Amino acid sequence: MSAALAAPEKIEFWTFSMKPKFTPYFETLVKNYEAGNPNVKVEWVDFPWDVIQTKLVTRIVAGTPPALVNLNVPWADEFARDGLLAPVDTLLGDARPRYLASTLEDLTFGGKTYGFPMYSNVAVIAYNTQIFKAAAIPHAPRDLDEQLLFARQIAARTGKAGLCPALSKIDGLMMQQGLAVIKDGKAVFNSPAHIALIKKLADTYKAGGLLKDALFAEDNFPAAIDAYKGGRLGMLLAPPTAVKRIESDAKDIYAITDVAPAPLGPTGIADGGWLIHFAVPKNVDAKLLPAVGKFARYLTNDANQLAFAKQASVYPAMAQAANDPFFMTVPPGAGAAEKAVSAGAVSMPHSHTLYVAGITDYDELRRYLVKAVEAGVTGKQDVKQALDQAVAIWNKKLAAQRSH
Repeated sequence: MSAALAAPEKIEFWTFSMKPKFTPYFETLVKNYEAGNPNVKVEWVDFPWDVIQTKLVTRIVAGTPPALVNLNVPWADEFARDGLLAPVDTLLGDARPRYLASTLEDLTFGGKTYGFPMYSNVAVIAYNTQIFKAAAIPHAPRDLDEQLLFARQIAARTGKAGLCPALSKIDGLMMQQGLAVIKDGKAVFNSPAHIALIKKLADTYKAGGLLKDALFAEDNFPAAIDAYKGGRLGMLLAPPTAVKRIESDAKDIYAITDVAPAPLGPTGIADGGWLIHFAVPKNVDAKLLPAVGKFARYLTNDANQLAFAKQASVYPAMAQAANDPFFMTVPPGAGAAEKAVSAGAVSMPHSHTLYVAGITDYDELRRYLVKAVEAGVTGKQDVKQALDQAVAIWNKKLAAQRSH
């Protein structure tokens, strides 16, 4: 009798930037779960993405953390390193093999797994078939060299820009091309192979192949999609949601847009991978953990991931959901938006979040790298000299970090 009257277990879970668009989705999910688990009370809290980290730290320090929290991989890496998250290996239980292996790899630090994968994104290449025809380009680019070659060809033959790479994320591009940024605690991005990569970008820039608007901005995506919608850019590397935006904002350009999977590069890793998951903060009451694990497995099960991914135009992190016909089949007469979904699905098993783990003040270091790349690409400075200088700054700062 007393057990039946016991207070329900309370599970508080946090997401970021899901309201108001996904309010019906999460409210329905909570209602369904509570109906099947009458002894559990679930509370959903949503924060803007830029405040959730601060809120989380405050609550963990106060000893009142939420049971589950939405994080991206770099945040999880940092929080796990600072001892603010609990590993979830035992809570994943027999659900573990149902997640895509690549998503669990992204969340495994020091041999322990720190989250329940929820969804990921990945880039596709949208390209303007009219510009491709005018530049006599026969097919979508198959690797980075072809992307740059085609960009130069587009500039030479049409006077338009071919490509707008996100050069503020040059570290991710280097890693995707199999070039380490840091090795054995030292910056190594001034090797002959790194220099050759930046020189290719510089040659393409000089030829007019790269879109100059906001090329080195922290987020140059708005400039890139505007140029593409305006017919001023040959290729757009972006998640499938962007193709939907072209459809609603620029019907004329959308009508001449085709889509292909983004090249994987020598590493076999897809471009633009960005995994979001649910982590368990440190200090969650141990007695509550079995209930938290059960709810987290429900929150991220095939059916719920699939429903969310369809609404959000992202990709599920569960293998069965990721192989759903919705992602894998292109209906006859499909437009670019439908093609983009299946093009991205092809890359999804190869999706990894590319970032440099385990470094304090990494964003500040990356700014030095981006400045050096900008100087080299725009011809303000010799590429080798610019990279050598940035490596020297990095290694001085990294050595200072190690000595603390």
